[in-house]
Amino acid sequence: MKQILLVFIGGGTGSIARYLISKYLNSSSTGIPYGTFTANILGSLFIGIILGLALKNNVISQNTVTLLATGFCGGFTTFSTFAYENHVLLKSGDFINFMIYAVGSFIVGVLFIFLGMFIVK
Repeated sequence: MKQILLVFIGGGTGSIARYLISKYLNSSSTGIPYGTFTANILGSLFIGIILGLALKNNVISQNTVTLLATGFCGGFTTFSTFAYENHVLLKSGDFINFMIYAVGSFIVGVLFIFLGMFIVK
């Protein structure tokens, strides 16, 4: 039950943070949804740091990993919104921004996980 509560609290907090970032950074005039991109990239960095700390001599507890990695990062990052935004870009014929957003999100996201883990070494 404790694990479920930790996920609930972390997920709610992460979802609110993502909502606020998207509210201020997403704009239909730019083409690329910078708010979702920012949340997903920061989430990748955060989870790299969190899991890097968890692997490094058990610096953080399993409960903290559950709260932050599963809960917060799970609520903060969003694959479904990312997929929908790519659908909208493709449907509107904006193939250049689709490629920039889709490929850029994947590459930068993976790099930021490595960066997060490198930071804690």
